[in-house]
Amino acid sequence: MKKVLCILILFWVAGVSAQSIKVRGTIKDSIGTPLELANVIATEKSSGNIESYAITNSEGRFQLNLPKNNTYILKASFLGYENSEIEINVPEDSENLSQNFVLKQSAAQLEGVELVYEMPVVVRGDTIVYNADSFNRGDEKKLGDVMKNLPGVEVNDEGEIEVEGKAVQKVMVEGKDFFDGDSKLATKNIPADAVDKVEVLRNYNEVDQMRGLGNDQDNVAINIKLKEGKKNFWFGEVTAGAGLDDESEARYLVHPKLFYYSPKYSLNFITDFNDIGEVPFTWRDFFNFTGGFRNFNRGGGTNFNVSQSDLGFALAQNNRAQAIETNFFAGNFSWRASKKWDVSGFSILSDSKTNFVTNSITQYISTGSIENTTNNTEQRNQLGMFKLSSIFKPNTNFQLDYDALVKVSDQSEQASTLSQFDELSNDISEVKENKPASVNQNVNAYFTLDDDNIFAGQVQHLWQDEDPFYQAVTDLQPFPGILPLDTLQNRFNINQQKNVRTHKLDAKIDYYYVINNKSNLNFTLGGTFSDQSFNSNIFQLLDDNSSVDLEETPGINGEEESLTNDVTYGFRDLFLGMHYKFRTGKFTFTPGVTLHNYNIRNRQSGTTVTQNDWLLLPDLNAILELKKSESLRFNYSYTADYTDINNFAEAYVFNNYNQLFRGNRFLENALSQSYNLSYFSFNMFNYTNVNASLTYTRRVDGIKRNTDIVAINQVSSPVNIDSNFPDETFSAVARWSKRIKKIQLSASANLALNKSNNIIQRREIDGGGNPTSTETIQLSESFTQGYRGSIRSSFRDWPNFETGYRLTINQYDNGGLEQTFYTQTPFVNVDINFLKHFSLSANWDFYFYRDANNTVENDYSFMNATLYYQKGESPWEFSLQATNILNNEATNNDSFNDQFNTTSQYFVLPRILMLVVKYDL
Repeated sequence: MKKVLCILILFWVAGVSAQSIKVRGTIKDSIGTPLELANVIATEKSSGNIESYAITNSEGRFQLNLPKNNTYILKASFLGYENSEIEINVPEDSENLSQNFVLKQSAAQLEGVELVYEMPVVVRGDTIVYNADSFNRGDEKKLGDVMKNLPGVEVNDEGEIEVEGKAVQKVMVEGKDFFDGDSKLATKNIPADAVDKVEVLRNYNEVDQMRGLGNDQDNVAINIKLKEGKKNFWFGEVTAGAGLDDESEARYLVHPKLFYYSPKYSLNFITDFNDIGEVPFTWRDFFNFTGGFRNFNRGGGTNFNVSQSDLGFALAQNNRAQAIETNFFAGNFSWRASKKWDVSGFSILSDSKTNFVTNSITQYISTGSIENTTNNTEQRNQLGMFKLSSIFKPNTNFQLDYDALVKVSDQSEQASTLSQFDELSNDISEVKENKPASVNQNVNAYFTLDDDNIFAGQVQHLWQDEDPFYQAVTDLQPFPGILPLDTLQNRFNINQQKNVRTHKLDAKIDYYYVINNKSNLNFTLGGTFSDQSFNSNIFQLLDDNSSVDLEETPGINGEEESLTNDVTYGFRDLFLGMHYKFRTGKFTFTPGVTLHNYNIRNRQSGTTVTQNDWLLLPDLNAILELKKSESLRFNYSYTADYTDINNFAEAYVFNNYNQLFRGNRFLENALSQSYNLSYFSFNMFNYTNVNASLTYTRRVDGIKRNTDIVAINQVSSPVNIDSNFPDETFSAVARWSKRIKKIQLSASANLALNKSNNIIQRREIDGGGNPTSTETIQLSESFTQGYRGSIRSSFRDWPNFETGYRLTINQYDNGGLEQTFYTQTPFVNVDINFLKHFSLSANWDFYFYRDANNTVENDYSFMNATLYYQKGESPWEFSLQATNILNNEATNNDSFNDQFNTTSQYFVLPRILMLVVKYDL
């Protein structure tokens, strides 16, 4: 079937090519120098409509595809030069033509600027400007649909924008941050009909004084220019719908959005209330949302992060949940208080209820035990996020920024699990609760003393408080020999309280000395100061509702150990760094070195352990600029990895009903070396985009978990593994896309090989009834491969389609236990306009999931479709929406870690039919 489809498409492309010709030529200046990135556009003489366009390559060459039997006006332009125009006739029997242009310099550049906005694509230095209407097919609904049409731009499955393989870090509308640049909120909410131009800003730096001083090659931002009718006016839409699912239960959708943009201020409001599985803002989004906070001392050589104590809350995804109910509100504002002062901010509120039903098979490596679990989880996440930002710039030499980000949440989860292993059965009830809060503040100052001396300062403070509570009620006694439980109870009711508080201050000053226009020196002085406290205790709730504190345990080694944590932890990093950036020919080099003094202190059990280290950590960035839109980059870094208090607290804590964890106060840092080679090519001459990356990371003295496993019960503790057993990661990523007339071809591959050494202890009873323990260093390998190929059309008058194939291969070798899982996914998306006012949008994904031995097999598919009706320019749109049309019940996933492999089945939302009404404001 796939081969037949490809052959038909190839014949169709060949047939279309036979009905057109190629016009090739060059654009040069008056002395014969080729003009790279000059524009040439072909319009129909009769209608003035744009038929084709091109941008010249480094040799000044261009190529146009023009249908036969028509007359065209060819216009050539380049900023700073007079335009040139010529008329050509393309009869039915015409062959390929050659046409050259010679442009003369012009003192007035206004005509060139005006023509910029007529061209479908214009490249100006590091900025690419797309005219959205030149690429739109007519069926776009949101910004994400517009972005998918643009050459070199992709929107991944999560709604995040990528340009030339690099994630977009900031999205702006009319130069104003849209929710601090979150691309997911932008692609799924900004109406497509409001978009006029899309500006892609490469090598982006939002601080004028800092541009060109550092390495901004991976920084990409996007600015959306609105159509004239959307400026200084309120616009948006109100969407509401109701329907039934396959079990005749009522479903609803309410989704109003409102936007206002003017030179003085902007307002954005987004709401979403539904129970049909649409998740506008997930728990993962909440923790990944930085609020625009910059990476502190990026490339400085230290990796120290404050971890989240979230107890492993399940993550809501609409294809892995049986029920999801979401209430979401987001508001964003910006205000130009004066010519020198800008203020902006946002608030995001979310309340979601999720039901997960999961069947899993887990195979434990060292014991060989196989656990079958059936799990039903009810989860509620109430999230709040608030941000206020200020930019004060009294003159071109000074800028002062302030940001404050507040995060609060209330999470609760109730799970019922039936665990079956080794002919035993355990009925488990779990409760997880957490109310974390954090306040992150940031002050940045930039001062230009003169053309050669520039200063930048940054101070960032984090306050965070977490209080996770955990309860497990089990039939079987958990961890006998470790937890001194009252065994005369009907069931074992174990409870754990924990509190982790963090104060973290980062501060640094950068001084840049500009030697000339090709080189500069950068000196950095700063430090990180973190103080944390960790308190936890475990108690047993008895049948009479009284409780017993569990304070001490005989331990697995027969030595008394505490079950109560009272720990303080301090981390200090003082550093002095130097980097030298210089250009020579096509190369740009930035070697650097940073001297660190680390001081670590942890106090618990009445004693204090300290550690003091001096480390000299080098790094290197090298760029070979082959052409303006083609480069080869190399990055090397030597990093010291430090952990936070969670790995130092030595008393036992619960991570799960069958997982106990205790820290190690004598942990030391790990050292990592990372090598990355990347290639980028964005060729507007033949509409081809290529990017590839190779990465190798080697980590020594890694912090690993020393795990005791008895049947399925795990007791683990972090240790520094011998440097003779490093962890290694190899990864390769490649993407290719090419546009042929109205057809977009794309292919990608993602490969990762991970080698990890871990300490595993297995405890058994020998023939004489005596306990024995065996400790081994176990090598675990995982090789994951992902491949994707697709073909997508962009017609205005014909039906549009996208068809492709995805293949995922996960190979695991865990201590000699080898498993391989395959997921093959052909997919088809279609968009059809018919009967003038109707359109149909449908997508279908078919999954073939199995392991290498065919012991696990599952074939399933998802099909969704929406039928739209909108009469002409009417603001009213009516649609009939159907999700999970085939009423598939479940999906599959597999995972891997050092102790076990798991394959899971997730039950999903049933078929839902909705009648939806939308009104454009």
